Amino acid sequence: MTSIACEQVQGLVRLPLRRHVDARGSFMECWREEQLSQHLGRAVRLVQENQSESLHGVLRGLHYQLEQPQAKLLRVIDGQIQDVVVDLRRSSPTFGQHASVLLSSEHPEQLWIPEGCAHGFLVLSERAVLSYAVTSVYHPASEQVLRWDDPVLSIPWIRVTPEPLLSAKDAAGMRWDEAPTFP
Repeated sequence: MTSIACEQVQGLVRLPLRRHVDARGSFMECWREEQLSQHLGRAVRLVQENQSESLHGVLRGLHYQLEQPQAKLLRVIDGQIQDVVVDLRRSSPTFGQHASVLLSSEHPEQLWIPEGCAHGFLVLSERAVLSYAVTSVYHPASEQVLRWDDPVLSIPWIRVTPEPLLSAKDAAGMRWDEAPTFP
Protein backbone atom coordinates (compact mmCIF):
# COMPACT_ATOMS: atom_id res chain seq x y z
CA MET A 1 0.00 0.00 0.00
CA THR A 2 1.35 3.41 -0.99
CA SER A 3 0.05 6.51 0.74
CA ILE A 4 -0.59 9.83 -1.00
CA ALA A 5 -0.26 13.05 0.99
CA CYS A 6 -2.86 15.73 0.29
CA GLU A 7 -0.85 18.95 0.20
CA GLN A 8 -3.81 21.26 0.92
CA VAL A 9 -3.97 20.08 4.56
CA GLN A 10 -0.87 18.95 6.43
CA GLY A 11 -1.22 15.36 7.65
CA LEU A 12 -4.18 14.49 5.40
CA VAL A 13 -3.32 11.21 3.66
CA ARG A 14 -5.06 9.07 1.03
CA LEU A 15 -4.46 5.34 1.48
CA PRO A 16 -5.38 3.24 -1.59
CA LEU A 17 -6.83 -0.18 -0.82
CA ARG A 18 -6.41 -3.36 -2.85
CA ARG A 19 -9.55 -5.37 -3.59
CA HIS A 20 -9.00 -9.04 -4.50
CA VAL A 21 -11.80 -10.26 -6.76
CA ASP A 22 -12.59 -13.76 -7.97
CA ALA A 23 -15.67 -15.76 -8.98
CA ARG A 24 -16.83 -15.97 -5.34
CA GLY A 25 -16.76 -12.22 -4.66
CA SER A 26 -14.05 -10.03 -3.19
CA PHE A 27 -11.79 -9.52 -0.20
CA MET A 28 -10.11 -6.34 1.01
CA GLU A 29 -7.83 -5.73 3.98
CA CYS A 30 -8.97 -2.34 5.27
CA TRP A 31 -6.24 -1.48 7.70
CA ARG A 32 -3.38 -2.95 9.64
CA GLU A 33 -2.06 -1.11 12.69
CA GLU A 34 1.64 -1.39 11.86
CA GLN A 35 1.13 -0.36 8.22
CA LEU A 36 -0.97 2.67 9.16
CA SER A 37 1.60 3.72 11.77
CA GLN A 38 4.38 3.30 9.19
CA HIS A 39 2.57 5.48 6.62
CA LEU A 40 1.88 8.18 9.20
CA GLY A 41 5.30 8.03 10.84
CA ARG A 42 3.82 7.55 14.32
CA ALA A 43 1.92 5.02 16.38
CA VAL A 44 -1.85 5.16 15.99
CA ARG A 45 -4.48 3.73 18.32
CA LEU A 46 -8.03 3.55 17.00
CA VAL A 47 -10.61 3.28 19.81
CA GLN A 48 -14.04 3.47 18.18
CA GLU A 49 -15.53 2.61 14.79
CA ASN A 50 -18.64 4.33 13.42
CA GLN A 51 -20.84 3.74 10.42
CA SER A 52 -22.94 6.41 8.75
CA GLU A 53 -25.61 5.99 6.08
CA SER A 54 -26.91 9.06 4.26
CA LEU A 55 -29.10 9.80 1.27
CA HIS A 56 -28.37 11.78 -1.90
CA GLY A 57 -27.79 15.48 -1.23
CA VAL A 58 -27.15 15.09 2.51
CA LEU A 59 -24.29 17.23 3.80
CA ARG A 60 -22.88 16.32 7.22
CA GLY A 61 -20.42 18.64 8.89
CA LEU A 62 -18.12 20.35 9.26
CA HIS A 63 -17.59 18.71 12.70
CA TYR A 64 -14.74 18.65 15.21
CA GLN A 65 -14.16 18.23 18.95
CA LEU A 66 -12.19 20.73 21.02
CA GLU A 67 -11.57 18.26 23.86
CA GLN A 68 -10.47 14.78 22.89
CA PRO A 69 -9.87 15.76 19.25
CA GLN A 70 -10.31 12.86 16.87
CA ALA A 71 -8.19 11.69 14.00
CA LYS A 72 -10.27 9.59 11.59
CA LEU A 73 -9.57 6.73 9.23
CA LEU A 74 -12.49 6.94 6.82
CA ARG A 75 -13.67 4.88 3.85
CA VAL A 76 -16.79 4.65 1.72
CA ILE A 77 -18.37 1.20 1.87
CA ASP A 78 -21.10 2.00 -0.66
CA GLY A 79 -21.71 5.05 -2.86
CA GLN A 80 -19.78 8.24 -3.55
CA ILE A 81 -19.09 11.37 -1.52
CA GLN A 82 -17.26 14.65 -1.65
CA ASP A 83 -15.20 14.69 1.54
CA VAL A 84 -13.95 18.00 2.92
CA VAL A 85 -11.34 18.66 5.62
CA VAL A 86 -10.53 22.10 7.08
CA ASP A 87 -7.28 22.65 9.03
CA LEU A 88 -7.98 24.35 12.38
CA ARG A 89 -4.43 24.03 13.82
CA ARG A 90 -2.83 27.47 14.17
CA SER A 91 0.63 25.84 14.29
CA SER A 92 0.07 24.11 10.94
CA PRO A 93 1.44 25.62 7.71
CA THR A 94 -1.95 24.83 6.16
CA PHE A 95 -4.04 26.53 8.90
CA GLY A 96 -7.33 27.79 7.45
CA GLN A 97 -6.99 25.79 4.24
CA HIS A 98 -9.27 22.99 3.12
CA ALA A 99 -9.02 19.89 0.97
CA SER A 100 -11.81 18.35 -1.08
CA VAL A 101 -11.53 14.67 -2.02
CA LEU A 102 -13.90 12.46 -4.02
CA LEU A 103 -14.25 9.02 -2.42
CA SER A 104 -16.27 6.07 -3.68
CA SER A 105 -16.77 2.39 -3.12
CA GLU A 106 -15.87 1.80 -6.78
CA HIS A 107 -12.28 3.00 -6.19
CA PRO A 108 -11.51 1.78 -2.66
CA GLU A 109 -9.23 3.92 -0.58
CA GLN A 110 -9.15 5.38 2.90
CA LEU A 111 -8.62 8.92 4.04
CA TRP A 112 -6.58 9.69 7.15
CA ILE A 113 -7.86 12.92 8.72
CA PRO A 114 -5.53 14.28 11.42
CA GLU A 115 -6.56 15.65 14.81
CA GLY A 116 -7.33 19.36 14.79
CA CYS A 117 -9.31 19.37 11.55
CA ALA A 118 -13.01 19.90 10.87
CA HIS A 119 -14.57 17.23 8.69
CA GLY A 120 -17.68 16.95 6.55
CA PHE A 121 -19.03 15.22 3.48
CA LEU A 122 -21.70 15.56 0.81
CA VAL A 123 -23.43 12.48 -0.65
CA LEU A 124 -23.23 12.43 -4.46
CA SER A 125 -24.78 8.99 -5.07
CA GLU A 126 -28.31 7.77 -4.30
CA ARG A 127 -27.00 6.84 -0.86
CA ALA A 128 -23.63 6.41 0.80
CA VAL A 129 -22.41 4.25 3.63
CA LEU A 130 -19.21 5.33 5.40
CA SER A 131 -17.10 3.62 8.00
CA TYR A 132 -14.68 5.59 10.10
CA ALA A 133 -12.47 4.61 13.00
CA VAL A 134 -11.37 7.34 15.40
CA THR A 135 -8.54 7.89 17.89
CA SER A 136 -10.77 9.13 20.74
CA VAL A 137 -14.39 8.57 21.69
CA TYR A 138 -17.21 10.93 20.83
CA HIS A 139 -17.31 13.86 23.27
CA PRO A 140 -20.60 15.70 22.64
CA ALA A 141 -19.91 18.47 25.16
CA SER A 142 -16.96 19.73 23.10
CA GLU A 143 -18.36 19.13 19.61
CA GLN A 144 -18.17 22.13 17.31
CA VAL A 145 -19.72 22.74 13.90
CA LEU A 146 -18.07 24.99 11.36
CA ARG A 147 -20.46 26.47 8.81
CA TRP A 148 -20.34 24.43 5.59
CA ASP A 149 -20.87 27.47 3.35
CA ASP A 150 -18.66 30.00 5.12
CA PRO A 151 -17.66 32.68 2.58
CA VAL A 152 -14.13 33.00 4.00
CA LEU A 153 -13.45 29.30 3.42
CA SER A 154 -15.15 29.28 -0.03
CA ILE A 155 -15.34 25.50 -0.19
CA PRO A 156 -16.28 24.44 -3.75
CA TRP A 157 -19.04 21.98 -2.88
CA ILE A 158 -20.41 19.99 -5.82
CA ARG A 159 -24.02 21.01 -6.54
CA VAL A 160 -26.23 17.92 -6.50
CA THR A 161 -29.44 19.55 -5.25
CA PRO A 162 -30.54 23.21 -5.07
CA GLU A 163 -29.63 23.15 -1.37
CA PRO A 164 -27.98 20.32 0.59
CA LEU A 165 -30.00 18.47 3.22
CA LEU A 166 -28.67 19.52 6.64
CA SER A 167 -29.40 18.68 10.26
CA ALA A 168 -30.49 21.62 12.44
CA LYS A 169 -27.08 21.46 14.16
CA ASP A 170 -25.20 21.68 10.85
CA ALA A 171 -27.43 24.50 9.55
CA ALA A 172 -26.54 26.52 12.67
CA GLY A 173 -22.75 26.08 12.30
CA MET A 174 -20.31 28.83 13.28
CA ARG A 175 -18.61 31.17 10.85
CA TRP A 176 -14.84 30.80 10.39
CA ASP A 177 -14.13 33.98 12.38
CA GLU A 178 -16.17 32.64 15.34
CA ALA A 179 -14.78 29.11 15.40
CA PRO A 180 -12.49 27.99 18.22
CA THR A 181 -9.23 26.61 16.85
CA PHE A 182 -6.35 24.48 18.08
CA PRO A 183 -2.84 25.65 19.07
